[in-house]
Amino acid sequence: MRRSIRSIKRQMLALFLGLIILIMGLIFALNSGFLEQYYVSNKLTEMTDMYQLIDDLLESDKLDNEAALNSIWRKAGRNNLSINVVDRVANSVLYTEQEEKGPLFTRLFGYIIGENQKQGSMLESSDMYAVYKQKLDSGSEYLELFGVTTNGCLLIIQSPLESIRDSAAIANRFLLYVGGVTLILGAVFVWFFSRKITDPILELAQLSRRMANLDFDAKYTRGGDNEIGVLGESFNTMSRKLEETISELKRANNQLQKDIEQKEKIENMRSEFLGNVSHELKTPIALIQGYAEGLKEGVNEDPESREFYCDVIMDEADKMNQMVKNLLVLNQLEFGSEELEVTRFDVVKLIQGVLASCEILIQQAEASVDFVADDTVYVWADEFKTEQVFRNYLTNAIHHVGKERRIEIRVMHKEDNVRVSVFNSGNPIPEEDLGKLWDKFYKVDKAHTREYGGNGIGLSIVKAIMESFHQDYGVNNFDNGVEFWFELDAKEWEANDWESKE
Repeated sequence: MRRSIRSIKRQMLALFLGLIILIMGLIFALNSGFLEQYYVSNKLTEMTDMYQLIDDLLESDKLDNEAALNSIWRKAGRNNLSINVVDRVANSVLYTEQEEKGPLFTRLFGYIIGENQKQGSMLESSDMYAVYKQKLDSGSEYLELFGVTTNGCLLIIQSPLESIRDSAAIANRFLLYVGGVTLILGAVFVWFFSRKITDPILELAQLSRRMANLDFDAKYTRGGDNEIGVLGESFNTMSRKLEETISELKRANNQLQKDIEQKEKIENMRSEFLGNVSHELKTPIALIQGYAEGLKEGVNEDPESREFYCDVIMDEADKMNQMVKNLLVLNQLEFGSEELEVTRFDVVKLIQGVLASCEILIQQAEASVDFVADDTVYVWADEFKTEQVFRNYLTNAIHHVGKERRIEIRVMHKEDNVRVSVFNSGNPIPEEDLGKLWDKFYKVDKAHTREYGGNGIGLSIVKAIMESFHQDYGVNNFDNGVEFWFELDAKEWEANDWESKE
């Protein structure tokens, strides 16, 4: 079940818009509920200040001064105050902006007789004045200060409350307009601002998914010096480190796999080797034991029989010794513990040398040898191991010459290679046995192989040597015989090029 994702962008948008709406609502509520109280409190201060100014001017007898009158007029106009000052003794109006005996004078007279005090509610009072909130017959509400100055004059200061309510209503409408615009602009701002935060986060999320799928080419590209940029750079570092670690793990795993395979191969080879060696040694050991027991028990006392018994024992021991030597050589070749000594040499001369050393064997087999080659043919290889290959082919041909008793050796150029082939007359090798010839201890004709002391290791040594040369080798069947061949490198290059070929 997929978990629903709450978008940070939407959450930020809702948070900021909710905050804007809350602030605008608080301002609207404060404007509607507390603006009138603030206005009344502020107006009380203005009215008492005006009372104090008039009282000071009357006490210093400067109220009839033009400058003083202008000061009172300007301050009254600025604070929306209406003033009426009456000299109670002279029964004359000292200051008013209205008609001398107008509505304000009537309101003052009502306070003198005590009627207005009963209709209004007192907001503030002192020994010299009192401030009332009054609702007139017209329905309008006013603040009125009625007081007596220090020199005994009467005064009334009046200020309407309707103006503050109108101001509050206008302010609220203005707040609605401003709030609407602020919401729209705020939404746009928050949307773009949130994208600056969420887009890098989404890129990091995508990057983490690609890293989870082992795609280490993914990199954080937005950069920046803020916390997200630092996190992105950390992702890049982590991606690089993970790639290096996984590469090392893969290399270690591959090496471990190779080691396991090598171990299994060695174990299989060991088991096979022990089985084959046991099988191969069983017959000569039995012969040696049997003939040795015969000698000990004196089965035949004549010197010729004893000599025959000794010859058999020595021959079987020699075969065992030769097999052990071949196994050691093969083991070194298969496990690569023997270094190649690559040189440039004349393969024709090498073959001639082997033929000379095997002349007695060739004569014993009553075989004829045809050697077809140029005077000199130079190749690149390990000369000693090349001699082992050719000697194995030659001895194999000598032992299988058949009735025709013919051996043919050829050295032929083939592009950058030289092919050496050894043909012997005789019976072709059965097709089902061709692929097994190169296996250790494999013998096509076990009885015949036993006759000349073969142990089925020679061709395995040829295979190991040619594979170390990285050259081709093989066998071809003909109607009148079998041809074994191998190839050597004849290209004109430096000896150290062989290392690069390795």
